[in-house]
Amino acid sequence: QVQLVESGGGLVQAGGSLRLSCAASGRTFSGYALGWFRQAPGKERDFVAAISWTGVRKYYADSVKGRFTVSRDNTKNTVYLEMNNLKSEDTAVYYCAAVFTWNYITIVDRYSYWGQGTQVTVSS
Repeated sequence: QVQLVESGGGLVQAGGSLRLSCAASGRTFSGYALGWFRQAPGKERDFVAAISWTGVRKYYADSVKGRFTVSRDNTKNTVYLEMNNLKSEDTAVYYCAAVFTWNYITIVDRYSYWGQGTQVTVSS
């Protein structure tokens, strides 16, 4: 099992920034890509960004491209999501998740492990 714990959410004004963290523990983290998803009330869980195990590959949803940056520090078993120029439509619960195969990074059902989520609220 891999346990994932998100932190860093909160309330921010539009145009502001937040950095989310996702700390992993449990069995080896090695080889897993990490993805970030978000879910607004009454909506489906949507892909936001993903980063490969080595950090070389990164992929973003069009809606966050140029504003969000995903990174990871494997020495700390932690993945980060830097969110800049936040908009009201970014308001959601943000989840990190682990998947072993890069080919499936945008597909919710392919992820093996999930965190509990952290709330991000952007006020306009």
